[in-house]
Amino acid sequence: MQDKLYGMRGERLRDRVAELPDQFGLAEAASRQARTYSGGMRRRLDVAMVLVHRPAVLFLDEPTTGLDPQGRTDLWAVITGLAAEIGTTILVTTHYLEEADQFADRIAIVDRGRIVAEGTADELKAGLHGDSVLLELAQSGLAMRTEQALAEVPQVRQATADGMVVRARVDDGPRALPAVLAALEARSIAVASVTVARPSLDDVYLHHAGRSFRQAEGITVS
Repeated sequence: MQDKLYGMRGERLRDRVAELPDQFGLAEAASRQARTYSGGMRRRLDVAMVLVHRPAVLFLDEPTTGLDPQGRTDLWAVITGLAAEIGTTILVTTHYLEEADQFADRIAIVDRGRIVAEGTADELKAGLHGDSVLLELAQSGLAMRTEQALAEVPQVRQATADGMVVRARVDDGPRALPAVLAALEARSIAVASVTVARPSLDDVYLHHAGRSFRQAEGITVS
């Protein structure tokens, strides 16, 4: 009986090993040595290997770093599909906030080792009232001047520059926009583009951490 049980387990394991290359788009390269794989292929192989035994909980640290947009989309499709199929709970750390927004059932935003916000993407964004005004500056080196200019606009509740991009939090985007642009024009700050949108996870992080996600990652800004 015990030998039969081990045999059944072995057969199931072989079946899973045979299925995973197809699911992760590695079937054509299955006969090649892993050292010949591209970075994206190795990343998919890493995830496939830990899924062989169908773990109840799976931790993935930046699983899509280094992949091109299509590779990231393909990997997430496989991860979420297998999670739904076998019921694995997947905990992911990622600096791609758009991925967390699109794929995560729940999100925890961590700043300096502390959870500062937690909930679904919709819950976190709904917690920020008003709109986000996204300004792309026409020249570099104007971040500080732009922040100072926006600090004098009554409609602006918060403004943070990240390189040549400035985010301003306002109660009513369309109504606040003329005052925002007038303040920048008065200081001869040219704007390449401007967008008014509902809050994003970047805005949520900015609200709770006091700085943009890029700044928290240690990326130098102008």
